Amino acid sequence: MSVEGSSVVGDGEQRSLLLRTERLSRHFGGVRAVSDLSFDIFRNEIIGLIGPNGSGKSTSVGLIAGQIAPASGQIFFNGEDITTAGQDTRVRAGLARTFQTTSIFREFTALENVMVGAHVRQRSRGNPVFGDPLTGEKSHARRVLDFVGLTSVANDIATSLSSAQQRLLMIAVALASVPALVLLDEPAAGMVAKERRDLAALLTRIRAAGIAVLVIEHHMGLIMEVCNRIVVLNFGEMIAQGAPSEIAKDPVVIEAYLGKAH
Repeated sequence: MSVEGSSVVGDGEQRSLLLRTERLSRHFGGVRAVSDLSFDIFRNEIIGLIGPNGSGKSTSVGLIAGQIAPASGQIFFNGEDITTAGQDTRVRAGLARTFQTTSIFREFTALENVMVGAHVRQRSRGNPVFGDPLTGEKSHARRVLDFVGLTSVANDIATSLSSAQQRLLMIAVALASVPALVLLDEPAAGMVAKERRDLAALLTRIRAAGIAVLVIEHHMGLIMEVCNRIVVLNFGEMIAQGAPSEIAKDPVVIEAYLGKAH
């Protein structure tokens, strides 16, 4: 089964559907981690996925990336049903992700880490910004490192990088596979204000390079600045979605974060 679609926004601009989840659910024992989650991601947009702790954000990303199997529901990517596809198939199709905790090859240099990300590409799908990883993994990896701002530490061992640099390295590894959609799980964790500003600029550059972004983040300033739309979860269910300006004044969202007393 395949799903195709587009949407008209603004002054008639067409958006092409990239990913759709339909009634996606996953329970762990008696805990309802995600329940009937349905939302779309279009090409060249940044979607924020927010909610209180334990609301199902990371589980949702795990379901989309293929680390977790859904109990029910479907996932469509590029018009194809990938609900039962393996993680390797999803990466080759154009899905990449980062994790909450730093996940890199600690003994490798930054350049070698990104070359590993480039190596997972088993068929050519270049990007006008990064080029094609199959034409030369090292040169491709250097372009990706330059894109995320890590050129100066390309030959440094990964563990010698700062916490913020290691998070940028995870993003670089994900980008090296030349994805159509990158899933970022709390990329700003531990960053100071300037580092968050640099990250916001990077997310905007990723979108400009033709790559869609789904980002989980607790720092609302970052989410409100860079996201085109925001999806809000609470107790595993979507309680709101819309533009940042709409989400910021939604009483249901405010109650979920602050409680009725506020």
